[in-house]
Amino acid sequence: MKLFKQSLLINVWLILVLGLAYPVVMTGLAQLLFPRRANGSLIEKDGKVVGSELIGQAFADAKYFHGRPSAAGNGYDALASGGSNLGPTSKALMDRVDGDVARERKAAGTADAVPVDLVTASGSGLDPDLSPAAALWQVPSVAKARGLDESKVRALVESSVTGRTFGVLGEPRVNVLRLNLALDAASAGR
Repeated sequence: MKLFKQSLLINVWLILVLGLAYPVVMTGLAQLLFPRRANGSLIEKDGKVVGSELIGQAFADAKYFHGRPSAAGNGYDALASGGSNLGPTSKALMDRVDGDVARERKAAGTADAVPVDLVTASGSGLDPDLSPAAALWQVPSVAKARGLDESKVRALVESSVTGRTFGVLGEPRVNVLRLNLALDAASAGR
């Protein structure tokens, strides 16, 4: 009976410390030290939240840059985050990628090689970023849809490139939502 009481007390103590105190302290520290990140890295426009820089969104209008295809639910559904689980020999995957390549080439008016991140989903299906090459690929079609000079849109993309984290981690990237917001601002000012 003595051993049972000890193990029960240890379990209650661990539940209180690790299940209650630790999460409360860590949440408090995160809110104090990194409030923007702790609250989802939300992006606001005119005082209204328009998205998060951590979760991709679907942009269907030709006037906007679009991100990677999403395999999360019906597209960018955070509740259904995940890949498609289709392997490299899957006919369904190959058919979808072939269709996406054809669509991208038609929109760009070229038969050049399409950047791979424009036709493949990320592991989460929620990737908010594109490679600079994928963003630059879309410059002619976005500039045409907006009636803007391609060099101006290209400069906007190039100024939106975020380098490697700490100079060594990851790849250079462009946040699609931030780029589209900058594009809206540039279009409004012309």
